[in-house]
Amino acid sequence: MVVAAPSIIKAQSSGNTLNVALVGIGSQGRVLLDSLLNIEDLNFVAVCDIWELSRRYGVNRLKKAGFNPNDYEDIEDLITQETDLDAVIIATPDFWHAPHTNLCLQAGINVYCEKMMAHTAEAARSMVVAQRESGKLLQIGHQRRSNPRYLHALNNILNKAKIAGRITNINGQWNRAVSEDLGFPKRYEIPAETLQRYGFKDMHQFRNWRWFRDLSGGPISDLGAHQIDIFNWFLGTGPKSVMASGGSDYYPSREWYDNVMAIFEYDTSEGPVRAFYQVLTTTSAGGGYFEQFMGDEGSVKISENPQLTKVYREDRAPSWDKWIDLKYLQQSAMPAPAEDVTVDVRETAPLVAYDLPVVLNKPLHQPHLENFFGAVRGENELTCDGAHAFESEAPIFKVNPAVAARTTIEMKPEDFKA
Repeated sequence: MVVAAPSIIKAQSSGNTLNVALVGIGSQGRVLLDSLLNIEDLNFVAVCDIWELSRRYGVNRLKKAGFNPNDYEDIEDLITQETDLDAVIIATPDFWHAPHTNLCLQAGINVYCEKMMAHTAEAARSMVVAQRESGKLLQIGHQRRSNPRYLHALNNILNKAKIAGRITNINGQWNRAVSEDLGFPKRYEIPAETLQRYGFKDMHQFRNWRWFRDLSGGPISDLGAHQIDIFNWFLGTGPKSVMASGGSDYYPSREWYDNVMAIFEYDTSEGPVRAFYQVLTTTSAGGGYFEQFMGDEGSVKISENPQLTKVYREDRAPSWDKWIDLKYLQQSAMPAPAEDVTVDVRETAPLVAYDLPVVLNKPLHQPHLENFFGAVRGENELTCDGAHAFESEAPIFKVNPAVAARTTIEMKPEDFKA
């Protein structure tokens, strides 16, 4: 259960090198590049971005790592001239995900595309269709699905040991503090006609595309997509409805809501489950980013941050000694006794906390990328292919409309089909 090799230690070369191009070298593209450079048997032949500053970063970074990539402004030029590509990594703005992914799939190239799949459900559906028709692979960047801590929590803690008992509620959040709009060096300003050709009104929109309705789904898809995906994945089903509240409470100049709270209702084989999710972009308070599955015998709080990952046992639960012996859990160090400040006899005693003994000594995106390249080589199955990603993302496309309509939106079976 422990991923022992640090990220600086690379796997033995298999002699099966794959030719790879990276499309989109903004903030997320650079995060992926950090992970990609830890993976053996990849030959980076090209980078593509409409911004010279980003292209220069990608080329220089790869040259320092021993590669000699070509650089392109337009993805169509890349595909035309790089005829031996095995895979493309797409980290462009959301509204370009579907066009770029479909173009690569139709050219016979396997694709790893960042989440959200697209900024609309229709565009996301087109990606699943393109993948199905091309016969190539499409992995969506919900990287928690390849994280060994999440896999252990789902497969062993919840499904096998059933430590939580009957799950009745889920809670998740990802909050961000107030931040200024992104700027740019004036000498690297992209010409207006180039920006407009690629769907941007100006440099401000190009740099801050996540806040514009025609270009993205706003914070609920930018951050919430990761965690709502976990709700659906762990429960093994999609919600039957969603209600939501939100607004542009702090940033009047931004098109998308800066605060959103959503409630999803699920029907499961064990009974109803309600899941609350919030993404606040005016405060980072609230205990970090996490997903917490609450049952009648225990509660499993999971996060990409291991310090936020805990399992809590209810007094009524059967003994967990068996699961400790099997190394599924380990008991957390007991905190020092707190001063007696009980003010209400109905106060519940603190629950005993446990840790998950699973360590990931790699960048967070690396296992998901390794899974993708393993699938390209025929060594394993994808952990988040396009069809499954679409099923999980379908409810997210309903949140913003629920905010706007101030009503509950019912999910239909066809909403989950591509």
